[in-house]
Amino acid sequence: MPMLFAGWQYTSVWLKNEGSQSVIFQLEVDKSGRGEWEPFESTALDAGEATVLTWSQENKGEWVRVKVDKATKATVHLSFTDQDERGKYPTGIFEGVRTAMNEPLHTGLLYGLGNNRRSLGIASSGSTESGNADAGYYELNAAMQLIKKEDSETFNFIEESFAIPENVFVVDDASVLVTDDLGRRWRLPLGDEKFTTPSSAGELRIDREVATERDLFNCHGTFYELPAENADGYAKIRPISSHSLLINDYASYRGLLLLSGVDPKAASKNSHIIVSEDKKLAVWAGVIDDLWKLGKPIGKGGPWKNSSVKANIPSDPYLFGFYDNKKLELTHQSTGPVTFQIQFEPIGHGPWMTWKEVTVAAGETFTYEFPKGFEARWIRFVPQSDCMATAWLTYD
Repeated sequence: MPMLFAGWQYTSVWLKNEGSQSVIFQLEVDKSGRGEWEPFESTALDAGEATVLTWSQENKGEWVRVKVDKATKATVHLSFTDQDERGKYPTGIFEGVRTAMNEPLHTGLLYGLGNNRRSLGIASSGSTESGNADAGYYELNAAMQLIKKEDSETFNFIEESFAIPENVFVVDDASVLVTDDLGRRWRLPLGDEKFTTPSSAGELRIDREVATERDLFNCHGTFYELPAENADGYAKIRPISSHSLLINDYASYRGLLLLSGVDPKAASKNSHIIVSEDKKLAVWAGVIDDLWKLGKPIGKGGPWKNSSVKANIPSDPYLFGFYDNKKLELTHQSTGPVTFQIQFEPIGHGPWMTWKEVTVAAGETFTYEFPKGFEARWIRFVPQSDCMATAWLTYD
């Protein structure tokens, strides 16, 4: 069946022959869109072998399809990407959101009130200067007015029911480690180390549903789209943007995205900031898609950093997809050469595919800059002998 081929700057296709004999995969392209098929590219794959092909917009057509010279079981997965033109820094709409933990700002937990109250409740824990002395309860109403109220019952309910959990993830020398409800381990890139302590201590909201079965996962300086567990959760996570913001809490309300941990004084320069009547508390208001304006996703890390690894035991999966410029550095501390398989999982729920097998000499570093259009969702490494190894990826 034909697959749309036009409309993106870069395309990659992963092919894996899961049969028991060698197969030739013939890609055909329809350049005009009129059903006029012609050979485009072919590759022969032995049983169990996989490969990836990449193209730019200049050498594609409207539609693509794949034929094989004999019956087999196979995986064919296409990824479509464009050049990410965003910079590394946010636009001015986020000016006033906290960037340092010692900023003397009022923070607060957010909750869209039930029982037809139609307001957003905020349990303010006070400022970093006053401790709990300035704690209080506020409501944001439909007119976008932020008003302090005397309602200890609702304040206590929000404080208890929506407290930010501690130790949602583990940060080690290599990366951020997340273990999902099924016991699966996933590794994500590191951001600025300033996120480590407040994230572990429950001072920054990490995960929250903001639309039906659509969570935002704010992890170590990067916002991610996180599908619900019934849509495979972390296996299908996608980075949105990286940032330097120490956001206390976030929630959706009346189609908006609200952030707490905001400087009221910045409201004069930023129309996205709503200040309470007593001038002590402020929230940022926008929409979920504004998060794409924070800057493109960046990060560094990998599944290993000076880690003791065992022969033929794969590393944890490390997120690879949806980043721009990607560079790999692979080293070890053995006195002799060590061979590593570099494997990719392009789908999220599909098979692992061996892309390359590299032998790294003692004291040397295997370095590779991935070309534009090279896409897969996860990467992992399999050593062929016991050693101390580092697999380090830089995304910028």
